[in-house]
Amino acid sequence: MLNGTAVAVVTEVNMKLFNSPDSQSSNRAFTLPEILVSMSVVGLLVLSLFGGLSSGMSAVKAARENLRATQILEEKMEVFRAFSWDQVTTNAASIPTNFLAYFYPTNVAGTTNVDLSKSGTVYTGQVTIANCSFTESYSNDLKKITGTVTWQSGSALHQRTMDTMVSRFGMRNYLY
Repeated sequence: MLNGTAVAVVTEVNMKLFNSPDSQSSNRAFTLPEILVSMSVVGLLVLSLFGGLSSGMSAVKAARENLRATQILEEKMEVFRAFSWDQVTTNAASIPTNFLAYFYPTNVAGTTNVDLSKSGTVYTGQVTIANCSFTESYSNDLKKITGTVTWQSGSALHQRTMDTMVSRFGMRNYLY
């Protein structure tokens, strides 16, 4: 006893730091079925990883194509909003009703050395000008312009549509 407390002395420690070569546990290893199961689990994980990456890239591509179609339509609608009433009504034949646009707008028709293989997705557009379906007294002073863009992505055909109104006494009279 030291200072009134009992001290237990451990005289023998039963610890094995290393397995002896003749022990039965050193001869154990993974069996063939265990290796096959673990490899199939790893293979399934890698396969699902690549599937997720592939579908993610497809979703990004579809979103980029949709965004470009919206940009093309918005650009066309802004041009039509700037037209005068006479341009829309009497000179409507001077407004192109069909157009082509490309995913990469720097590679446009009319420039030299156009490489269509590098222009990306081709967007086919159509513009229609029609009377409004309103019954109000000002309906004769409005025209409805509809722009439609169609493009092929893989085996799927996509389409976006945008409408705008042009008024006889609209924005153009205030801007110019």
